[in-house]
Amino acid sequence: MSAAQTRSVSIIGCGFVADLYMRSFAAHPDIAVTQVFDHDPNRLKAFANHWNLHTADSLERFLGNLPQGSLVLNLTNPGAHYEVSRACLEAGHHVYSEKPLAMDMADAIALHELAAQKGLLLSSAPCSVLGEAAQTLGKAIRDDVAGPVRLIYAELDDGFIPQAPYADWQSESGAPWPAQDEFAVGCTLEHAGYYLTWLIGMFGTVRRVVAASAECLPGKEAIGTPDFSTATLFFENGITARLTCSIVASHDHKIRVFGDKGVLQVKQAWDNDAPVKFHRRFTLRRRLIEHPIGTRQKIKGDTHPKVARWGAAAMNFALGPAEMLDALAEGRPCRLSPDFALHLNEVTLAIQNSGADGCAQDMTTRCEPMAPMPWAT
Repeated sequence: MSAAQTRSVSIIGCGFVADLYMRSFAAHPDIAVTQVFDHDPNRLKAFANHWNLHTADSLERFLGNLPQGSLVLNLTNPGAHYEVSRACLEAGHHVYSEKPLAMDMADAIALHELAAQKGLLLSSAPCSVLGEAAQTLGKAIRDDVAGPVRLIYAELDDGFIPQAPYADWQSESGAPWPAQDEFAVGCTLEHAGYYLTWLIGMFGTVRRVVAASAECLPGKEAIGTPDFSTATLFFENGITARLTCSIVASHDHKIRVFGDKGVLQVKQAWDNDAPVKFHRRFTLRRRLIEHPIGTRQKIKGDTHPKVARWGAAAMNFALGPAEMLDALAEGRPCRLSPDFALHLNEVTLAIQNSGADGCAQDMTTRCEPMAPMPWAT
């Protein structure tokens, strides 16, 4: 692709996750990162030097350097998401925010309304719903491989993280894993979206969330935030799903879709290339059995650029920004729409804030199911 055809994004926030985005953009030679900014000058310098990027010395200079309608990636800490995204929208730029869209629902609604008023796109991570594993699972469901879907179980357990050697975890440009922030924000806000986006993308609006959350490990660097949550999600279309998040239980990133014919299963949420398998149900000698091996479901032809595993993930973090750029260029609705981001935020916060007494909360936002990627139809 020629320089004239290269598309551009800019990044605010040069911490741990920003390196994962840069590794992903390397798989998209048609997308260039034009400038970066971080409030920490030392972090900004280390990141920019490592990736050979142009910097801005203030947020005002950063925003002023951009032509109207640019795409800005907000990769700051979650507590800064609202203020930074608002500044970008007010300056006339489209925004792709790391999760969550906002820590407070009122702030998320305000961003949604501001984007609508200015005719701008507002999206949020995670974007693995656009990846091959999620799209393959969605196609298998649409193709009725397992028969009518009756129930879904999804797990996002990360293991006993407080005992992990996280002090040694560093990104490629030397940023430490933000332990204090991760524990303070909590595993639900950090991780629930990896399967909520799949479920909302496939089935649309969650009508009601029935959830409970708890802090099981009070001795972490940050206390008072749930490190376990479980939720039953009732969708408008009649589907029921159960989602569990923790940094206590043994590592398990499995999703299982139970249908009349058997079970569709993916074992790794953070791998775009994770196998999707169908385990046929049958009877043998008066016993009901699910085939132990399963048949792999595949999409014919090319899908999207893949990124090699780094740490716990083999995910292409650039799929979300690429989808936004494609939608803007083609004049079509973005799959990661503002409505999608807002609904994801509301469902996630309902789970996070449910507490030991639990909650049964009807959602006030809604969104339509996501159109499949063109290679997954």
